[in-house]
Amino acid sequence: MVREFLDKEEILTWGSRKRARFVNSLSGFKSATLIGTYDPEYGDNLSIVSSVVHLGSTPPMMGFVLRPPGKDAHTYKNIIKTGICTFSHVNEDIIEQSHQTSARYPRNSSEFEEVGLTSLRINGWKAPCVEESRVRMGLNLIDDIELANGCRFLTCEVNWFDVDSRGLCEDGYVDLNKLGGVSISGLDGYHKTPGIFRLSYAKTDVELRKIFDFNEGWDDNLV
Repeated sequence: MVREFLDKEEILTWGSRKRARFVNSLSGFKSATLIGTYDPEYGDNLSIVSSVVHLGSTPPMMGFVLRPPGKDAHTYKNIIKTGICTFSHVNEDIIEQSHQTSARYPRNSSEFEEVGLTSLRINGWKAPCVEESRVRMGLNLIDDIELANGCRFLTCEVNWFDVDSRGLCEDGYVDLNKLGGVSISGLDGYHKTPGIFRLSYAKTDVELRKIFDFNEGWDDNLV
């Protein structure tokens, strides 16, 4: 096996796109999520991110990173203005349309219309989500933190969930593979996510158990 050692100074001599692909790849496979927002003046906006993280379940909270806000930071500006957004998971049927939302469309253009995805409002929630997605949620902004490099880390509380029942297991696990979910590596690599197995809750004095049928789930009284 041949390995290559690279120090920071060498990486900084690379072109910006090559450097971004390299560093982004090393953070591993990431979720592919479409963030839906709106502005009362300019209308609906949609953008893809690969930075969504789970922050807690009581209450349910999510966080995500956005690039330093500039004149084209429509997603950030809309969330700060309205205080809400939506998440729509990307599936294998809408990869190309989802990726295209990262293009810099004019402020008064809707990415939904530009890329061919359908805007959907659920239960009167003003921010739009993606009708073609199989996992959707509506979120309220809780905090906006500026990171050392100027990026923003937004924390949100989830107000509602809308999940295709085919992927919802009895023990609460959501089988994203069954719903055609995809992940991202680097800036532009898309991957399917076939499962290997699920493992029981880790304890120091109990041997791990495996289940290969993800829908089987766990009896929480026994785990």
